[in-house]
Amino acid sequence: MWSSRRRWLRAALALAPAGALAGCGFELRRPPRLGFESISLTGFAPRSPLAEELRRQLLQQVRVLDTPARAQVVLHALEDQRERSVVASTSAAQVRELQLRLKLNFRAHTPAGRELIARSELLLQRDLSYSETAALAKEFEEAELFREMQADLVGQVLRRLAAVQV
Repeated sequence: MWSSRRRWLRAALALAPAGALAGCGFELRRPPRLGFESISLTGFAPRSPLAEELRRQLLQQVRVLDTPARAQVVLHALEDQRERSVVASTSAAQVRELQLRLKLNFRAHTPAGRELIARSELLLQRDLSYSETAALAKEFEEAELFREMQADLVGQVLRRLAAVQV
């Protein structure tokens, strides 16, 4: 009798966290739902990594058209820049710290010209320590930081596009 109660108690204690998680409303983050069916990306530099990532994310929900006149929304990039600048150096002119910046100026409008998102600027920056003895590793770290900033920036653009009413 006691052993069956213990088993039941152990089973109940083991299942309690699963039941609590199921009832808490936990859900993985999803991309914001867009309220239009087609979009055109204009003004980006050819082979822009930011434009490629944005296109890839948009294709999961809407059609991305090459012709702005046929799209419901036109996302026009006014400026798409990646910058790398030296923040600190030694007295021997060796670089010790870099600052990475990713900047996007954009606006969104209909093909008829009605403004949906006014001119907006998104700017992300990260600091990166640097050592010339580990230059190759720091190059990889820089590339990874740019990829993370790009994913963050694309998420911000998608959230702004989700608020658009066509």
